[in-house]
Amino acid sequence: MAERTRRPAWIGTRGRVLLLAVLAAFWALWFLGIGPSDLVPNAGGLRIAKRFFAAAFHPAFFTENGDALLPILLTAVWRTVAFATAAVSVAFVAGIVLAFFGSTAWWSPERAGGETSARGPWLFRARVTTYVTVRAVTAFLRSIHELFWAVIFLAAFGLNNLTAVIAITIPFTGTFAKVFSEIIDETPRDSAEALLDAGATPLAAFAFGLVPRALPDVLAYTMYRFECGMRSSAVLGFFGYDTLGLYIRQSFDETQYAEVWSSLYALLMLVLVFEAASRVVRRRLVA
Repeated sequence: MAERTRRPAWIGTRGRVLLLAVLAAFWALWFLGIGPSDLVPNAGGLRIAKRFFAAAFHPAFFTENGDALLPILLTAVWRTVAFATAAVSVAFVAGIVLAFFGSTAWWSPERAGGETSARGPWLFRARVTTYVTVRAVTAFLRSIHELFWAVIFLAAFGLNNLTAVIAITIPFTGTFAKVFSEIIDETPRDSAEALLDAGATPLAAFAFGLVPRALPDVLAYTMYRFECGMRSSAVLGFFGYDTLGLYIRQSFDETQYAEVWSSLYALLMLVLVFEAASRVVRRRLVA
């Protein structure tokens, strides 16, 4: 009897995922009561929106008091970059350390569990416990947004630069640790395995067999997170920190929409300049 050919499914795996995403989107819109009518502003809101977007075509070069706006924005840009640099640098170092313990690349379950010494099973359990603990800590760090940390630190310690840096550092550390550990775990391990077979310690195999091969992806992601850090630093200005966000909020509160657009264009130029620089670095790393 001839074998019956299987009829192809009317929708593949990708189609099912896409259909599920569409259904989830419609359910969320229905549950929240969101409809197209919510996008229709009232008469007063429409006038404000027209004024705001019209100001985009003639940004301000002087403040309402007649002071030159460019030096003020350059100072705000410099402080925005400084906040981002401090926070991302600390988060990068902390994330690398947590990524080491949060990855499986620095230890092999087969090697640890198969050791004939009496401490083999104990060492394996200790490594597993460390791995699970670090993954839980990094999940907690990245689950709370930097704005929430900023609110907490602002209420507890007042307005100071250190709390702003820490507010960005905490969630960025968790994100760095998660992504770096995944990059390391997905890096080919042939070089590290060769070092381990030659008698190298797991730490040496990690440092010299895995890190060099994972470094391009690690640095590329770090530059992307630095761009995110600049945006977070700017947003912290809405809480009173002296970054671009502070001038955006003040200008918006005073309905100086031309000044708002000047600050927005300054932030846009900052992101574009850094994006161009990071593209050059990534191209050299890949090459």
